[in-house]
Amino acid sequence: QVQLVESGGGLVQPGGSLRLSCVASGSRFSIDHMAWYRQAPGKERELVARIHSLGSITYGDSVKGRFTISRDNAKNTVYLHMNSLKPEDTAVYYCNIVGNSYRINKWGQGTQVTVSS
Repeated sequence: QVQLVESGGGLVQPGGSLRLSCVASGSRFSIDHMAWYRQAPGKERELVARIHSLGSITYGDSVKGRFTISRDNAKNTVYLHMNSLKPEDTAVYYCNIVGNSYRINKWGQGTQVTVSS
């Protein structure tokens, strides 16, 4: 019954910025952590950023200093602010939310981010 809806992807020039949003709807549940992953053609899926319910944050090495993850618990929403975008950031970005003491693991359908001049 829990569904994730992502938005904010699109085409942007190198050096530009985008903000991705992911909203969880449906059955109520207790969130353990929220995360963003991405997968580029021919590449393995990689962690972009994760924020735990207790506040700890983890970033992938390739995005440190450029991306910021944040949350709005009241709206069951997680954001990914992406700055100084590079062509190598081009990928499908997936939202992931884990809850109910890790009994629930949900994924969004993904949103395409393309960085190109």
